[in-house]
Amino acid sequence: MSTIGQALDALMATVEARKGADPETSYTASLLSAGPARCAKKLGEEAVEAALAGALQDEEELTAEAADLLYHLAVLLAANDVGWDQVARELEGRTGQSGHEEKASR
Repeated sequence: MSTIGQALDALMATVEARKGADPETSYTASLLSAGPARCAKKLGEEAVEAALAGALQDEEELTAEAADLLYHLAVLLAANDVGWDQVARELEGRTGQSGHEEKASR
């Protein structure tokens, strides 16, 4: 069984590999070829679906929607040439800081 980090790294590698693929045969390539705005729209749709599944306390549906959400986040990150390593550094910079303090610093 892989860790979430390993799974996310493998996911991003797949997404990156699809950047040059045929949009007719790859869903990922079709999203990327439509541009960041389309990728962002799909991410938003998946976020709402995950939130609803969580509100309904549907563990199976929440798990599936969380996976969809992470996939669409990876696609949006790739569309903007942002990697998980950049996200990890941002999170590390917030470690040990209260959420209130972090928000106030923006």
